[in-house]
Amino acid sequence: MSVLPHSSARRRTVVSAGVVASLALGLAACGSGDKHTSASAPHHGNSPSASAPGSFDAADVTFAQMMIPHHQQAVSMAELADGRASDQEIKSLAADIEKAQGPEISTMQGWLASWGKPVSPSMDHNMPGMTHGSGSSMPGMMSDKDMTGLKAAKGKDFDKRFTEMMIGHHKGAITMAEDEQKKGRNAAAKKLAVAVVKNQQAEVDKMHKILGRL
Repeated sequence: MSVLPHSSARRRTVVSAGVVASLALGLAACGSGDKHTSASAPHHGNSPSASAPGSFDAADVTFAQMMIPHHQQAVSMAELADGRASDQEIKSLAADIEKAQGPEISTMQGWLASWGKPVSPSMDHNMPGMTHGSGSSMPGMMSDKDMTGLKAAKGKDFDKRFTEMMIGHHKGAITMAEDEQKKGRNAAAKKLAVAVVKNQQAEVDKMHKILGRL
C-alpha cells in the first residue's frame, strides 16, 4: 500500500517540474522579444542603434568618415572650456556639445562597422582638416595653430576665441550635413544629418548672441 502514494507523489513532482519548465520557457520567450527591443539602447558599438540598416551609398560613407573627426575636434574644443571659460553660457554650451556629439561619434563608428567600411577614408594624400584650417572636403576644421591658441587662452579671451571658432566649426558641419541630405541614401544617416543642421544652426544663432555681448 505504501508504493502507490510514493508513485503518486513522484508523478506530482514530475508534473510540477513540467509546469515550472513550461513557465520558464514562456518567460524566456517573452524576455527574448523584450531583449530585441531594448538592445538598441545602451551600447553604441554593436547594437542596432549604432547600425544603419538599409541601402547606403558613397555619400553616406563619406559623411560618417568625415563627420567623426569633425565631431571629435568639436568635443576636444568643448573639453578645453573646463577651467578656461569664464562665461556661464559658454560653459553650458560646451557641456551640451560634449553630451550631443560624443554619442553621435559612437553611432557613426557603428554604421561604418556595419557597412564594412573603415573609420578613416583611404586617401593617397593627407586628409584635410586635422592639420589644415580650410580643407574643402572637411569644412570648418581648425588648424593645429588654432587649437594651440585656444588651449593657451583663458577667461574672456578664451570665451571669445571659443565662440568664434565654434561658429565656424558648426557652419562646416552644417555644410557637410546638408550635402548628406542631398546625396546620401541611408535613412539613418540622412536623419542624423537633419538633426545636425537643426541643432547646430540653433547653437550658431545662440553663439552669435553671446559673441555680441562679449
